[in-house]
Amino acid sequence: MRLKRVEHVAIAVKDLEAAKRVFEDVLGLALEHEEEIPRYQTKLAFYPVGETYLELLQATSEASETAQWIAERGEGFYHLCFEVDDLEGALAELKAKGVRLLDEQPRRGHANTRIAFLDPDSTANVLVELVEIPSGHGAAPGYSQTA
Repeated sequence: MRLKRVEHVAIAVKDLEAAKRVFEDVLGLALEHEEEIPRYQTKLAFYPVGETYLELLQATSEASETAQWIAERGEGFYHLCFEVDDLEGALAELKAKGVRLLDEQPRRGHANTRIAFLDPDSTANVLVELVEIPSGHGAAPGYSQTA
């Protein structure tokens, strides 16, 4: 398995619009992609910083994973996402190394990516996401508006 880059760092927020104002008005970042993913009950916004993105996530339902995370830990750092070329291969290799997987099979993520999460108990208490970006597309989260 080869980790290509840190694809994004995710930050869980209660109020996406207020957080966007901080990242845009205070830090001067430019919003590149915004999306609502109903199946995960989440809205997200991506800001490019070099070859990496900051992802802001807001729950659209108290039952969502993001809302539960905020209720338990508060707003702030949520997960670290690494880009890989072969998600199934990466999951198989990690499983063989004894890493517990939250997702045994890839699932659909932002902008038609394929994603999988690793159990934080196996990754120094950091929630790690792996992402495979569809071939023929750039590295940017906004390359496809269908999710």
